[in-house]
Amino acid sequence: MMLRYKAVLFDLDGTLLDTLEDLATAANRVLAARGLPVHPMDAYRYFVGDGVQTLVERILPAAFRSPTVIADAVIAFQKEYVKNWRDRTHPYPGIPQMLDRLTAEGLRLSVLSNKPDTFTRLCVHQLLPQWTFDPLLGQRPGVPKKPNPAAALEIASLMGLTPLEIVYVGDTAVDMRTATAAGMDAVGVLWGFRTADELQTAGARYLITQPEELLSILANT
Repeated sequence: MMLRYKAVLFDLDGTLLDTLEDLATAANRVLAARGLPVHPMDAYRYFVGDGVQTLVERILPAAFRSPTVIADAVIAFQKEYVKNWRDRTHPYPGIPQMLDRLTAEGLRLSVLSNKPDTFTRLCVHQLLPQWTFDPLLGQRPGVPKKPNPAAALEIASLMGLTPLEIVYVGDTAVDMRTATAAGMDAVGVLWGFRTADELQTAGARYLITQPEELLSILANT
């Protein structure tokens, strides 16, 4: 099969892995320990995606969003998440089969997440160990988080590819904007955390409802 693209760059949470319940559990424990109201799990679909600090800012009541409280809650969240990060987290149905097919077609795989780099690597190495993602990058100090395209362009450079040779797959507006800013074609997935309207408005070139649809898109472009 002749493919225009040479690599697939994936977001992690909401795209390859369903991490929502473990993220919500850890965050709600932080709130409960401070006597603050917790949030329903579905609310976390819109709290996550922009890094830990932004997650914490979003879940705290407005009156508690001082720099000191936020910094303390970020540390607390990281401690809680270590305890339960893989209790419920798992690949979405169809992801293993999709990764097998992409690998068999000779496509290179990469991951870029706004999750801290340590957690990003931990999740991928323990829950997706059969496949090679290189580069594998989470949020790192000194590197702007998505939707800034810096890290996506760094990945292209490390792969020795142009952005046009890489398709970007994600589940949020942040991902679609990152892809667009980096000059990569954006594929929005509808099994993740956000809606088709959000993805299309943010610049998705394609939308898919099942992982198996990705290879068809890659083969027909």
